[in-house]
Amino acid sequence: MKDTKEKILDAGLTLFSKKGYIGATTKEIARKAGVAELTLFRHFSSKERLFEEAIKRRSFLPTLKGLLPELRDLTYTDALTEIAYRYLERLSERRELIKIMHSEIHLYPAKLREIQQKFVGEIIGTLASYFRGLQDNSRLRQFDPEVAARAFLNMFFSYFTSQEFMAEKKQRFSDRDEVVAEFVKIFVSGTTSKRQGNETDESERHKH
Repeated sequence: MKDTKEKILDAGLTLFSKKGYIGATTKEIARKAGVAELTLFRHFSSKERLFEEAIKRRSFLPTLKGLLPELRDLTYTDALTEIAYRYLERLSERRELIKIMHSEIHLYPAKLREIQQKFVGEIIGTLASYFRGLQDNSRLRQFDPEVAARAFLNMFFSYFTSQEFMAEKKQRFSDRDEVVAEFVKIFVSGTTSKRQGNETDESERHKH
């Protein structure tokens, strides 16, 4: 059974996704959670704090951190593919929240925008640490891991938004499996040397 704090977080996420940060009120969130508004404020000092915690708990960051240890036994291509699928799954689960945040983020207080950027930065930093580890083991060529992490995530975020929120949803240029495979192939080619790329290909062949 969920405790009171979790109920409030779930109610907050539901209403933030439906009405946005601007439109959702603490009174509505408390009502949906089945608690008094005073109880909500005992757990969260402000709507801003509740929003921050809801985004933090439900972002891709916990998933990515939990995934990294599982990638050690995978080839580079398979690891990137797994990250890509998990990322797209999380984006799909939060599509309504993502859509409304992008439409109203310019209305957010500066602190709230800073919080959002902080979460993005933490996700990028976590993925960058994975690339940095492979570089330290001479499995990848030298490049800026932070830039690479941002580029990798942005490829798939751009694909997600184009399919979910723009005209391309009606005219899908390719199915998701093909897109993931092609994006990963491009990224592997750009971050490995020719020799490293050949080693990756050889490893892939031995797996089949």
